[in-house]
Amino acid sequence: MDAITNHRLFRLISGITLFGACSVLSAAERPNILWIIAEDMGPELSCYGTPQVHTPAIDRLAARGMLFENAFTVTPVCSTSRSSFMTGMYAMSINAHHHRSHRNGSNPLPDGVRVLTDWLRPAGYFTANLRKLTNDAKLAKFYKGTGKTDWNFNYPQGKPFDGDDFSQLKDHQPFYAQVNFSETHRGGAWNTSHQHIEKLADPDQVTIPPYYPDHPVTRGVWAQYLNAVMSADKKVAFILDRLKEDGLDKNTIVLFMGDHGRAMPRGKQWPYDSGLHIPLVIYWPEANAQLPEPDGYRRATRSQQLVASIDLTATTLAWAGVAKPPSMQGRVLFGTDAESPRDMLFAGRDRGDETVLHVRTVRTQRYRYIRNQYPERPFLELNRYKEASYPIIGLLRDLDQRGKLAGPAAKLMAKTRPAEELYDLQQDPWETNNLANSAEHRKIRDRLSTALTKWQDDINDRGREPEDPAIPARWEAQMKRVYDKRLQRRPRNWFLTDPALGPYRPADVTQ
Repeated sequence: MDAITNHRLFRLISGITLFGACSVLSAAERPNILWIIAEDMGPELSCYGTPQVHTPAIDRLAARGMLFENAFTVTPVCSTSRSSFMTGMYAMSINAHHHRSHRNGSNPLPDGVRVLTDWLRPAGYFTANLRKLTNDAKLAKFYKGTGKTDWNFNYPQGKPFDGDDFSQLKDHQPFYAQVNFSETHRGGAWNTSHQHIEKLADPDQVTIPPYYPDHPVTRGVWAQYLNAVMSADKKVAFILDRLKEDGLDKNTIVLFMGDHGRAMPRGKQWPYDSGLHIPLVIYWPEANAQLPEPDGYRRATRSQQLVASIDLTATTLAWAGVAKPPSMQGRVLFGTDAESPRDMLFAGRDRGDETVLHVRTVRTQRYRYIRNQYPERPFLELNRYKEASYPIIGLLRDLDQRGKLAGPAAKLMAKTRPAEELYDLQQDPWETNNLANSAEHRKIRDRLSTALTKWQDDINDRGREPEDPAIPARWEAQMKRVYDKRLQRRPRNWFLTDPALGPYRPADVTQ
């Protein structure tokens, strides 16, 4: 039985029963739902106030929808983050917390936990992870999705999605679809993003974090990141135009988000705001009497509510008329089933490739507290993927070796890391002034530390259990095999001409 036949059978079943409850809803009464996911993208958009970036499509969506200022993932890297928001569960609860782990089929999901699409299909939804966006061969070279899943658990049987072609959606409603864009992920799409936009970011005018050296390499990488954001915005515009062309814009909820923070040192894989903070825009169709806006949805507003990425899973089920599973840890944001807003957000990271760490963090509106299990390890502990992919790391190491680093940038090269960190985000949004040892902030630190420990107990944080040493050893051997020769062959000043700088390669710079 193929995926589309399966979908028709589910539609028939859903007209009779929906998880034991009577549910006879027409397609018109159930919204279509589209998640647009940008890989490795923080809230560096013009609607969030970032200079030198122009994102008209996302800005328009935000102006007509609802923009969330404080949306965060629960881990700062793709496989653990996606394992979380596709199940509505913290990766630490389902043994999916180590990056690129359990790829050999050894980790089934716990009882009562499914991927989002497996809750939606019995409710009559067609599901898709879109790769093909157009039949025009020329346009399709750029306008395409990655089809990324990247989960740290094995899918039991069959396929998690019914389709992958945008053209299937019109005839298979209601649908849940997602499309993933890779422009802001390091690689070929990042390196060439400037070729797809009209006006490039000016590296001399960008605002860079104070924990980076103010250097042409830093500014070039940051400008190319913004070019990648603008390139992704063109794809968002294309998707929104296709919805309109196919008559789907009036009954499709559109959610735009990042899968975690930006792919920069102290961003991706680091559980600070820079690695966890994501853009989030939710657009509810306008002027559709059959799809009234749910309670709590405020069109054309900016919300300060703390939102975890796993809340989007629970909320999507609510939109589809599916009751939230009892074990799901995400919270419903809108409607009659809306749950109380969060006053704290929890997150963390564990092993990433060969790099073994165990970091947990809690954030309120004002403070972030971080606990490092391995304070004896360097802040830039070796990770060959990042050493090969991030020119700013090469710059940092070069300047450090020559004694030319100072201030917050020098802290990135520290041989150890603090056991505890505490940041006042109102006074210190870049998280550079650690207040963990401040007598004035002791009560805040202790309160957040206690809350973090309780959360770990409540969710049964599997990261407290040591991983089999053979697993990181295997990753160490694999990453050596992939990267060591490449790292050894390249010139000392490789970071001046790396493709990740796009058109901003300062080969003639005197350092």
